[in-house]
Amino acid sequence: MEIERRFIVAAFPEDLEVLRRAEVKQGYISTGEPEARIRCTKDEHKTTYKLGFKTDGTLAREEVEFDISEENYTNLKRLLKGEMITKDYRVYALPGNKRLEVCKVDEGMPTEYMYAEVEFESIEEAKAFDYTCIPYFVKEVTEDRSYNMKRYWDQTRAK
Repeated sequence: MEIERRFIVAAFPEDLEVLRRAEVKQGYISTGEPEARIRCTKDEHKTTYKLGFKTDGTLAREEVEFDISEENYTNLKRLLKGEMITKDYRVYALPGNKRLEVCKVDEGMPTEYMYAEVEFESIEEAKAFDYTCIPYFVKEVTEDRSYNMKRYWDQTRAK
């Protein structure tokens, strides 16, 4: 079970230490129920390829991911109906031993935007989270399904 809250942010935090930075590319084979996506994540240490499935939802939803080979990733990429979404992905430490994941999506494109996510162990913990510690906070969009990446894919790629 994935439990997370999502926020729109205006910039990457300048006053927090970057714990991890990666280039992410992802695409959707299906945006139905469940969604099916492929993802390539490249950081300074390694490149990983994943095939993932998620149920529809907002605060909490089921997620299953598998590591796949670069060859399988390349073969699955041929099934996509559009170019891969690109993300500049950065992870920062927050109080309470939480991690802030911030992404700039499709940098340089007219649809570019930034969002942040914080993952939780329980729904109760997620609801109790004080988001005022998030730098450059604009608004919370956890319950707004139009900010799901699969919706973004449908709006910008799969026309």
